[in-house]
Amino acid sequence: MKTKEIRAMSSEERRKKLRELRNELMEEYGRASMGGSPPSPGRIRYLRKTLARLLTIMREEGDIG
Repeated sequence: MKTKEIRAMSSEERRKKLRELRNELMEEYGRASMGGSPPSPGRIRYLRKTLARLLTIMREEGDIG
């Protein structure tokens, strides 16, 4: 997800996306910890980076204390 897309979202949309990404990341970590290789190895990295972008923008715009 690009920074421009995140900035275009409303505050509520960002919070919803944040929950979705965190849940998806936990699922990926669960798959990886079961011993099997994840279906897409770069997915965890993508999710972590997208979460960081989202949180950074939310902090910049004052959505998070």
